[in-house]
Amino acid sequence: MATTVKILHMTLDGVPLSCLECGTVTLTLDARGPFAALATVWATCANSHSWAHQMITVSDLEAIQANRTGRQRPQDADLFEITIGGAVLAGELYPDLTPEDVKAAGRIYWRRLIKPALRKQKRRAVRAVTQPVKQAARSTVAAAKATALEAAWTAQAGGYETDPNHQPEPINPCPACNGKGAHTIDSHLHTATHVRCSVCHGTGEID
Repeated sequence: MATTVKILHMTLDGVPLSCLECGTVTLTLDARGPFAALATVWATCANSHSWAHQMITVSDLEAIQANRTGRQRPQDADLFEITIGGAVLAGELYPDLTPEDVKAAGRIYWRRLIKPALRKQKRRAVRAVTQPVKQAARSTVAAAKATALEAAWTAQAGGYETDPNHQPEPINPCPACNGKGAHTIDSHLHTATHVRCSVCHGTGEID
């Protein structure tokens, strides 16, 4: 047989019932055995500790199932209360899903996941269209600024027109070659008739 009850928390005459090893109050009670009369109720906590529950029987599990309040709305709690040997066993069951839970989960999923993702995708698409336009506009503005700065600098520096009163710096001709940069030689041993001046290195002028 298979009878399983998931407990969020429960008390026996006001005393909390919890895991014998770790004190966890969230338990799963299930009947194990071929027949109800021979079945044993086993408890398993949220930390996977398991033991045979000596106080609760299969009939008690069935009574819990029969006396649970159930849930109609997301804010409802699934409660139960039964009597075992004169003591009151009461608690709250792990909530089963209701249609309202599904709707609420859908709204949360839409509000927290789908809607922000769609909004982000829309912004990305808008950026894909507007970014090239903005870049082109920025490039145009930058070019205009560069042209304006160049014009201002040119005006401040006197423009590109040559100065009619400009006098070139005087050239000091090399005294060794008289500014020619080379010497003419008359030699029957060499075919070359000109050699570079070693004083000005062929420039024809000196500092």
